[in-house]
Amino acid sequence: QVRLVESGGGLVQAGGSLRLSCAANGGSFAKYAIGWFRQAPGKEREFVATLSGGAAVKDYADFVAGRFTISRDNNKDTAYLQMNSLKPEDTAVFYCAASESGSTWYSNRQSLGVYGYWGRGTQVTVSS
Repeated sequence: QVRLVESGGGLVQAGGSLRLSCAANGGSFAKYAIGWFRQAPGKEREFVATLSGGAAVKDYADFVAGRFTISRDNNKDTAYLQMNSLKPEDTAVFYCAASESGSTWYSNRQSLGVYGYWGRGTQVTVSS
């Protein structure tokens, strides 16, 4: 069973950047696809980005619009979300999640339900 811990959140001005990290332990990291999700106050948790275990398949939410980059280092059991050109509407708690890679993940990779393991989240606040 994989355990996930997010870090790297904080307060940043609009237009700034942050890099979130998702450290994993307790499982074979490379066999899991990693997704990033976010939840703003009063809103549902939504998909941000995802990356397959071998990093061959990436997917992003439309609102990312080239501003965010998901990556991973399987030697360090860590995934990242580089966020540039941040906007106040990006303010949210960001979560990383893991799903065993495969056809089920690929077909449903933007869906919360396909991810069985979740971290506790890291707060990102973007001031205007």
